[in-house]
Amino acid sequence: MTRTDHASPVEPGTTVKGAGHERGQNRALYTPQERERRDQSVWTLVQGVLAPLQFCVFIVSLGLVIRTLTTGEGAFAADVSVVIKTLVLYTIMITGSIWEKVVFGKWLFAPAFFWEDVFSMLVLALHTLYLVMLLGGYGTLEERMLVALAGYAAYIINAGQFLWKLRMARLQGAATGKAVAA
Repeated sequence: MTRTDHASPVEPGTTVKGAGHERGQNRALYTPQERERRDQSVWTLVQGVLAPLQFCVFIVSLGLVIRTLTTGEGAFAADVSVVIKTLVLYTIMITGSIWEKVVFGKWLFAPAFFWEDVFSMLVLALHTLYLVMLLGGYGTLEERMLVALAGYAAYIINAGQFLWKLRMARLQGAATGKAVAA
C-alpha cells in the first residue's frame, strides 16, 4: 500500500493542520476504516488506561529519582520506581504495537505514528540502558539516576507527541462529524 492509499484527504474546509506527514499536504490522521477499527478495538481502551497509569508512575518515580540525586537518600526506592516505570513502559509499548497492527495493519512505524514510534524507540533504549546498568552493576548510582532522568525527558517529549496526535484525532473527528451533519 502506498502512503497516499493509507490516509484519506480531509474534506474541504475541515483541514487538520499537522495531521499529515507529507510537506505541504494536510491529511486525515485516520481513514474511515482505520477510525472504525480504532473505535472497536479493545486495545484502544487498554492504551487509554495504561497511558495515565504510566504518567502517575512517572511522576512518583521522578520525585524519588530527584530526591536520590539531591540528597543521596532513597536509592532503593528510586531504583524500584524506575524498574516499575520501565515495566509499565514495556507493557504500553507492546500493547501499543498490537493496537497499531489492529488499526493500521503494521506492528510499528505506521505512517500516521511514524515519528512517535521512532522517538518511542529512544525512550525504550534509555530505559533499557538503565536496567542494564542496574542489573549489571555498571556505572555509579548518580550515573544510573542521570540515565533515568534522560529516559524521563525523552518520555515527556514522546508523551507530548502522542497528546498532540490525540488532539489531531479529536479535531479530525469533530470536522468529520460536521461534514456528515451538513
